[in-house]
Amino acid sequence: MEISSVIPPGRRMIDGYPPGGFRVAGTLYQGPMLIWPEGEAPWSLDRIEDLDVAALDPVRRIDPPVEVLLIGCGPRMTLLPSVLRRQIREAGIGMDAMDTGAACRTYNVLISEGRRAAAALIPV
Repeated sequence: MEISSVIPPGRRMIDGYPPGGFRVAGTLYQGPMLIWPEGEAPWSLDRIEDLDVAALDPVRRIDPPVEVLLIGCGPRMTLLPSVLRRQIREAGIGMDAMDTGAACRTYNVLISEGRRAAAALIPV
């Protein structure tokens, strides 16, 4: 699927999410990704069922910090266990889990509004 929006200068936007990967700022990446306004990096999580607070440590190191983390769970939204949601909040990360397509689109909207958002994405 192709997505586009107004791109603020210096911001990393998600151009699309083809099967198995993501296109960010014109570059195609395979596998899970972390994306934030100034950059992107591979993410070590292959399955949303393996998500724990430690897997989000790279997000906590983003400087300046992000306001919200969108978690793209893959083709379908997965309800994260309440214990994990609490641990993420206690780690100072505001987050929302959704299917990966919705996470990509929401990330672009937030970035186009000038918000400090990040996305942790499992490919579709």
